[in-house]
Amino acid sequence: ALDWFPNSNHAGFYMALENGYYLEEKLDVNIFVPANPEDVLKTVGAGRDDFGVSYQAEVLLARGEGVPVKSIAAMVQHPLNSVMVLKESGISHPRDLAGKKVGTTGIPFEEALFSAMLEYDGISLDDVTLVNVGFDLAPALIGKKVDAIVGAYWTHESIVMEMQGFDLNILRMEDWGVPDFYELVLVASEDTVSNEPDVVKRFLRATARGFANAIADPQAAVDILVAASPETDRALETRGIGLLAPIWTEGAHSFGWQTQERWQSLAQWMKDRGLLSWEVDERQAFTSEFLEQ
Repeated sequence: ALDWFPNSNHAGFYMALENGYYLEEKLDVNIFVPANPEDVLKTVGAGRDDFGVSYQAEVLLARGEGVPVKSIAAMVQHPLNSVMVLKESGISHPRDLAGKKVGTTGIPFEEALFSAMLEYDGISLDDVTLVNVGFDLAPALIGKKVDAIVGAYWTHESIVMEMQGFDLNILRMEDWGVPDFYELVLVASEDTVSNEPDVVKRFLRATARGFANAIADPQAAVDILVAASPETDRALETRGIGLLAPIWTEGAHSFGWQTQERWQSLAQWMKDRGLLSWEVDERQAFTSEFLEQ
């Protein structure tokens, strides 16, 4: 189950499917977009889906609510979420947003990330005006309804706006006081991890081969993605995969690798900010045991 419509972040799955890697592992894999991608953790936790794409923070929050899911691989090694402004605004630091309107999705975790960036640069949320624009982030920015947006991916929405002729300044979160975290993760249920470890290992082995192929030949990966999902914007995803491919493995010794330090730092940060129950044990939220080193 994907987290969103098919895009370059999912290229490795489609490469593995097209090249027969799942079949070689004796797996019949169906890649699909759920009717409601926000339910991925619930459907995986309940065993209705075997694997799903979700987000590191969402896995921690779900476990706090008793959803039995576990991250089995990190899909990207750094945050994709960011703050974006039009270059013409002259804004280059979070503190430059004092007195400005900032468009948000209304998601508490994203507002907390933004708050941390402001505090790191010497101001606070009290110094800005938050405007809930839902998921119409890019239209709100280029329509100048707001001076900045938070919640857009620097590997997707930024490209969409640049392709429309808008120059941007992008503030990446980990550069401004936010703990480095895995934006996207691959999840399975605790039941699957415990009772079908060989299936998990074979699925990850084939998936890792698919992502390795996508890194080696990103254009072929985009071709396969477009063939599988014809509504995909080829020009957009060609640029997107150029940004994404390096961070699928950057700083990790293999695709999917996760560290306890990274999980602990995000969980501690979320607990400190009242986003996560102190009872959540982040050490149980992930495993790297099925990844080949």
